[in-house]
Amino acid sequence: MRDHGPGIGAEHLPHVFDRFYRADPARSRDGGGTGLGLAIAAALVEAHDGRIEARSRPGEGTTFRVILPVRGPGSAGPGGG
Repeated sequence: MRDHGPGIGAEHLPHVFDRFYRADPARSRDGGGTGLGLAIAAALVEAHDGRIEARSRPGEGTTFRVILPVRGPGSAGPGGG
């Protein structure tokens, strides 16, 4: 998924999947959001043996990529169990 928003600074990218992290300190809970959305997305992807990545440049938007393993019919679910 890609957006054309303001982008995320390089210093913030390592933290965007951390719980309660907000790159923009001006954003408060009053404006909506708790800083959990990307942490939840990352947990779900990782629970299915995948990974999620974020790439961004200020002024150019952000791209999120989710990579999930391919499983054939009858394969075990997440975690192989």
